[in-house]
Amino acid sequence: MLWLWIAIGVVVVFGVVVALGYNRLVRLRNEADTGWANIDVQLQRRADLIPNLVEAVRGYAAHERGVFDEVTRARAALQHAGTPGAAAEANEGLSVALGRLFAVAEAYPDLKASENFLQLQDDLTDTEDKISAARRYYNSTVMHFNTAIQSIPWLVVARPLGFRDKEFFSADGDTAPPQVSFSAAT
Repeated sequence: MLWLWIAIGVVVVFGVVVALGYNRLVRLRNEADTGWANIDVQLQRRADLIPNLVEAVRGYAAHERGVFDEVTRARAALQHAGTPGAAAEANEGLSVALGRLFAVAEAYPDLKASENFLQLQDDLTDTEDKISAARRYYNSTVMHFNTAIQSIPWLVVARPLGFRDKEFFSADGDTAPPQVSFSAAT
């Protein structure tokens, strides 16, 4: 009879551990998914600013078609990225393309003084800051989630219930934002 109570106690404790582990992993997974949604919103906001920025520069530098095409391709790649890794790679490509677009804009003083262009530049800078903040939050939640599913006792619950590692959203290369100057060269 004593062995029966011990066995029931072990089953109950195991059931409680499984339930607590499952609930914790679901919470962490949802936090990571929310973090990714925040990044996705900011990347979409950035992508939505690009056509206006391209049109503002195109009005002054119509002969720079290659730069405009590169920005358009990079924007499309970002919008079609399906995973954090693909989005990070596409985001890096878009940053490079935007750097070239701003380099073209540098040659046109009237464009640099345009209120519309300056507002677009401010909006883009604000969005870059928000992407950076969202990336930090997402990567932090992914780290907590991945650590949880790889650690005992949650490891016992995670794999059988379908929890898998999440991919980080990382900035390749130099993590500092590109420095763009719109001041006149002396």
